[in-house]
Amino acid sequence: MFSKVRSAAICGIESRIVSVEVDVANGLPQFSMVGFLNAQVREAQDRVRTAIKNSGYSLAPKKVTVNLAPADIRKSGPGFDLPIAVAVMASYGFFPGDMLERIFLAGELGLDGSIRGICGVLGMVLEARRAGCESCIIPEANVREGAVIQGIQVFGAGHLKEVVEHFISCRKLHIASINIEEMFSEMPVRTMPDFADIKGQHTVKRAAEIAAAGMHNLLISGTPGSGKTMIASRIPGILPLMDIEESLEVSKIHSVAGLLPSTGILRERPFRMPHHTVSPVALTGGGGVPRPGEISLAHRGVLYLDELPEFQKEALEILRQPLEEGEIRISRNSGQYVFPADFMLVASRNPCKCGYYPDRTRCHCHEHEVMRYLHKISRPLLDRIDLHAEAEQVQYEELVQESGEETTAQIRKRVLAAQSLQKIRYDGSRFRFNAELTAAELEHYCPMEDEVKAQLKHVYEQKRLTARSYHKVIKVARTIADLEGCEVIGLRHLGEAVYYRPADGLQ
Repeated sequence: MFSKVRSAAICGIESRIVSVEVDVANGLPQFSMVGFLNAQVREAQDRVRTAIKNSGYSLAPKKVTVNLAPADIRKSGPGFDLPIAVAVMASYGFFPGDMLERIFLAGELGLDGSIRGICGVLGMVLEARRAGCESCIIPEANVREGAVIQGIQVFGAGHLKEVVEHFISCRKLHIASINIEEMFSEMPVRTMPDFADIKGQHTVKRAAEIAAAGMHNLLISGTPGSGKTMIASRIPGILPLMDIEESLEVSKIHSVAGLLPSTGILRERPFRMPHHTVSPVALTGGGGVPRPGEISLAHRGVLYLDELPEFQKEALEILRQPLEEGEIRISRNSGQYVFPADFMLVASRNPCKCGYYPDRTRCHCHEHEVMRYLHKISRPLLDRIDLHAEAEQVQYEELVQESGEETTAQIRKRVLAAQSLQKIRYDGSRFRFNAELTAAELEHYCPMEDEVKAQLKHVYEQKRLTARSYHKVIKVARTIADLEGCEVIGLRHLGEAVYYRPADGLQ
């Protein structure tokens, strides 16, 4: 007897529908599986047979053939266990095979028949809805993740026996339901560290505010203990929450990586802080079965690289392409995978290896050692960073003062107002933030006073800017004007933007 059910394979961060076809016939007893499978999927035959037996069902010795189609997609992961088991039992006649039409299944089986959680369920359910499935059965551990997708019935199951009883109508599974509109209408409690904890460093905090308002890249330089990491870790707190579309996009990436929280969806923008020993593959993604790396996990959020010169040069240079294009492409024999990488880069560095240059009372680095340390970061990468801020040593009087520092809530209010202006300005276009503007669109979206246009020529020649850094100065000035609620860029906006752009050779 033949039966078929739908499941899905993960290709990068996308899911592709896979038909699990099972035929049971008389003949020499065997259990064969075909369809471009890796070792994890091939092992499913032993898990499936044992799980069925330990769930209280007996299978007669027959010839069982399982095909996972289409054959040109590499199948990996344990998520095919449940659909294979259900299709096998339908082929044995435990329930009619036509009951599996327009139903999607995914899940890993334990030898006792229990159904374990898997990665990538959110994207699978989304693809199942696109494919016209009316319902899906997924592990109980992933049920909230799947239930955020509207327009399809989602059932959670903890044991294979529950699924079989659902089909033979002994006991129906409960439909999981989440009102995502209601969830996003409620303001969650944000428990992030506060900017008020940082004493002094007003210039760097202002740079962080500008960076957050326009989603610009930021580099903070300064001596050890001056608050660089503290400031960077507080930037997510002044960023707005993601909307539904962004949340689903980001949550799908984290679902594939197995990092989605128990709520089933992310609302806060990601903040990723990989250690400087991270490998290029861990940073960009990849592997035998390509999975997202730190760059993609920071999509729509912040990627913070502390001690930037200590990272592998190869890993740093990989950042150049995604910083420009907002995505990263990985090519393998099995195909090409596209991972989203539209993130805000925040980095910090010391002025030298010991961290105290140019204070010669504490720094004993030779000049060539200082230059070699700073030149670990290439000019093309530095050129892609919009704002460069210097963190000065905090004075004692600033350190002991009890109040007077702005809170995260106060800064966030200004950032949200500036981003609201950008939302109105770019409505109907492909842009969302000032940092995304292309050179061709600057003249249209960045009107300037006549004095600003004249001053720009002087800045370009004096600072010896590249074409890219010239455009970045304009985009930063656009954000500063937005923070003041000005439609036209003035001289004071340009002046502040230029202050955060070092001259060529001084980066």
